[in-house]
Amino acid sequence: MTKIVAVSATRRTDAGRERVALNTAYVRALARAGLVPLIVPPILDPDAACAALDGVQGLVLTGGEDVDPAHYHAAPHPKLGDTDAARDAVELALIAGARRRRLPILAICRGIQVLNVALGGTLYQDLATERPGKIDHADTAARHGLAVESGSLLHRTIATVATTVNTRHHQAIRDLAPGLRATAWAEDGVIEGAEPGAAGEPWLLAVQWHPEDDVEDTLFRGFAGAVT
Repeated sequence: MTKIVAVSATRRTDAGRERVALNTAYVRALARAGLVPLIVPPILDPDAACAALDGVQGLVLTGGEDVDPAHYHAAPHPKLGDTDAARDAVELALIAGARRRRLPILAICRGIQVLNVALGGTLYQDLATERPGKIDHADTAARHGLAVESGSLLHRTIATVATTVNTRHHQAIRDLAPGLRATAWAEDGVIEGAEPGAAGEPWLLAVQWHPEDDVEDTLFRGFAGAVT
């Protein structure tokens, strides 16, 4: 059976033309796991975007712009990056729709952030100023250690409780949303992984790093195994 999953996307302006964009690393990682991505443009009406979930078996939330802090009742920080109101609206609708349909969800980088906000959590808008530490999480050339909770879904999926991951974000989870529990942390305590806090919930893994760029197929294979 062909397994099709909805994948959120961003938009870019190239030579004066606005384009829907998705890093091909996501497509390749999903294809290696036996999945066919259906790209959901960030400019659709949210209800129309949500209707696309009727034809898929899972949802992937990808990286990109900052989430508008208005969604978690915060004023914009001076270091807030670019936001996209249309993308926020589409992804919030996709999350709600996927949860109603009990679809598996894999959330990556911005994905873990918008998922946390959708479920009632908040974010650090700029780690360097709001939670300074020994790790520069925005350094795209850097890697840092990762501690994973033993026995968690993430542990069972990647088969390790200690590894290193890439880091290319300046925002992160501040207050974890009700219904989620943290299961991975950077060396400075920043939350890098989350999953459902209660038994019986649909498969969901949210990570702050970019597994598609490390060719960490274990996460994508685990997601594919949950897609039916």
